[in-house]
This record gives sequence, C-alpha cells and structure tokens, in this order.
Amino acid sequence: MAIQVARPGTGVAEVVIDAPPVNAIDVKGWFALADALTAQGADPEVRAVVLRAEGRGFCAGVDLKEMQSTAGFDALLGANAGCAAAFSAVYDCPVPVIAAVHGFCLGGGIGLAGNADLVIASHDAYFGLPEVDRGALGAATHLARLVPQQRMRHMVYTSQNATAAELHGYGTVLALTPRDRLRDAAIEIATAVAAKDPQVVRAAKQSLNGIDPVDVKRSYRYEQGFTFELNLAGVGDRLRDAFTEGGAG
Repeated sequence: MAIQVARPGTGVAEVVIDAPPVNAIDVKGWFALADALTAQGADPEVRAVVLRAEGRGFCAGVDLKEMQSTAGFDALLGANAGCAAAFSAVYDCPVPVIAAVHGFCLGGGIGLAGNADLVIASHDAYFGLPEVDRGALGAATHLARLVPQQRMRHMVYTSQNATAAELHGYGTVLALTPRDRLRDAAIEIATAVAAKDPQVVRAAKQSLNGIDPVDVKRSYRYEQGFTFELNLAGVGDRLRDAFTEGGAG
C-alpha cells in the first residue's frame, strides 16, 4: 500500500492512493491515508487538498482478501477503525478537500468521496456500495451526501451503482472531465480555493461542518454496529468467502 504526497502548486497538497490492482485498501493503508490527510491539513502552507488515485479506479473499498486471511476479528475491527479514521481525516481536514474520482468508487471509496468538500469525476467514474453483497453495511451515511434518499436506499438494497453523470445531475459531482484531464481539473479547482484568504477559508470549512444536519461520525458508527452483528451471525464470512473465492480482487 502506498500513499503518495506531493505539492503540485502553491498552497495545494495532493494525496494519492496507489494500491494495485484495484486500490482495495488494507488496514495499515487506511491509517496511512488518515495520517497523510491530517498532516497536510495541519501544515499552515496548505490551503486545499486534492485526494485522488492511480490505477484502474479511485478505490474499491477495504481489502477483503486481508480480512478473510486473518484469523478472528482483528482485520474486521482494524478495517472499521481505519475507515473511520480516514473518513474523519477528510471531513475534519481544516482546509477544503477535493476528491478526484475515476473508474470505480466503491465501499470505503464512498466514505472518502462523500466526506469531501467537492467531488469532480471523469466521465467513466461510477459510485456504489456493494456491502449488502458482502454481508456488511456502512457508508450509507456518506452515500446520502451524494444521492437523494430514495436513490441511496435503492443502491444499498440492490448494490446497484450510479454513474458520475447521474451524480452530476444531482449537483453532488461538481464537474465531469475526460480521465486524462481529471488531475489537472482538480488542481485547478484547488488552486482557485488556495488563492483565497486562508484564514477565511479555514473558518468557512469549520463553519460548514458545524451546520451539517447529520453527524457523519456518529451515524457511520451506528451503521457499523449492524456489520458487527452480521459477522457474529456468520453472514459476513460466508458472503466474503464467496466473493474472494470467486477470484475478484
């Protein structure tokens, strides 16, 4: 698992997920991502952060192969804690976070994008929560920040994906770009934010979080309680085994 950090322009930090083949993030990776985001936000020279990924897609969620190859519940508990830390690092970052999404944005990827201040996406991007098919729940909290309530419930119950174009229609994806323009477009937006007075922008981020109608940390934790119940009942292992044994990465 590699988390890369760069400074592509004045006041702009770039945090990049790079975990081939599908950016399914292991336990250590989630905490590394949280640490990288926290460090960039704490730097007074940083005025905006771009969160993006290399490879085939933005993020395929947690590393289910690690979870299924680890005895007991340590990997499950670790993934839950790591996801919570990374999602919170996006939300709590003192400066705006722009998520640049290409390809698939699934599971934990929804937690990252849903907590971002702004999302831009390539035309080929799609968003989904396959958790029901994996015997788990979670990140509906964050999906509800990207799609309307009825659509969110439909996506959770059916594991159906939504295209970036659909989200753009809702106004939750700010802009659509060709994939080869995605990084540049994200940096352009971040640069525009970075050009503003940093004290005012940081105050704006804090104030906007303060008026959110839903406590995203509390609601995500509530969702995960049901994931733990499903695992204790044996459903989680059964469905995850079927998925990993089927050869999906």
